Amino acid sequence: MVQRCSWSLDGAEMQHYHDTVWGVPQFDSRMLFEFITLEGAQAGLSWRTILLKRDGYRNAFEQFDVHKIAAFNDHDVERLMLDASIVRNRGKISSTITNARLWLELPDPVGLVWSFVEGRPQQNHLAAMSDVPASTAASDRMSKELKRLGFRFVGSTICYAYMQACGMVNDHLVSCFRQSECAALG
Repeated sequence: MVQRCSWSLDGAEMQHYHDTVWGVPQFDSRMLFEFITLEGAQAGLSWRTILLKRDGYRNAFEQFDVHKIAAFNDHDVERLMLDASIVRNRGKISSTITNARLWLELPDPVGLVWSFVEGRPQQNHLAAMSDVPASTAASDRMSKELKRLGFRFVGSTICYAYMQACGMVNDHLVSCFRQSECAALG
């Protein structure tokens, strides 16, 4: 029987995400922006809720094309507030637009977010879910820098979840079949 991190056992979508996305090093700017948006949207909610709305987010936010999102205006915010396929939270919607504009201003957004792990995935060797931190010194630094630049919904816990999702850290448990597979990618 295949061993997985226990959090992934909450439905087929969670299992698929765990088995194919979580912990895989991501260097694509669009995908990195997508995940910073989704992790911010998760604040106060479960990841499962956001994962089930991921396609809705992709449709609502132009497949996470930051150039298109940066051009959104107040009319778009109002339109998105009526869109049940995403979390209808004005602050989270507005932050996505603000964050897209700021993302475009960065000379190297991929390099920036990866700089907090020195450009390569950190390989953790955790035995139990209780060993997985909610934040780290690296996520604290990322959060502080992104906030300094004007990004919103980027607290340290959100940044750590972002780092996990994008493979900046490998927090698959040592008993999980994906731990060694993701380690090999780093």
